[in-house]
Amino acid sequence: MNVAYLCVLLAGITPVICTTIAKWQFKDFDNHNPRDWMARQTGFRARANAAQHNSFEAFPFFAVAVVLASLSAIDSVRIDQLSVVFIVARWLYVFFYVTDRPTLRTICWTVAYVCVVSLMALSI
Repeated sequence: MNVAYLCVLLAGITPVICTTIAKWQFKDFDNHNPRDWMARQTGFRARANAAQHNSFEAFPFFAVAVVLASLSAIDSVRIDQLSVVFIVARWLYVFFYVTDRPTLRTICWTVAYVCVVSLMALSI
């Protein structure tokens, strides 16, 4: 079960990783108005920012799924497996988003989503 909890932590820091990628080398970065600066970005910076937003959106659904699964009579190994697959899929999602590979990004998003839905469904 500690693996699943570690995965929740990793999911929680994923948006920070995306932000770091978006701000890499800080070209004319404006810390007084960072959101305005980010809104003007293009290319990989804009995609990394979009991945950050999506990572924030995915986090609560995943965290709640892990908690519900943990409270249910589900085998902890199964919870850990689904959690690890979720993290791998989400990190690949970020990589494919930043490198502009939309089909692979969508596949990874779907795999991660199925993991969360599976955790929820097993809890019912």
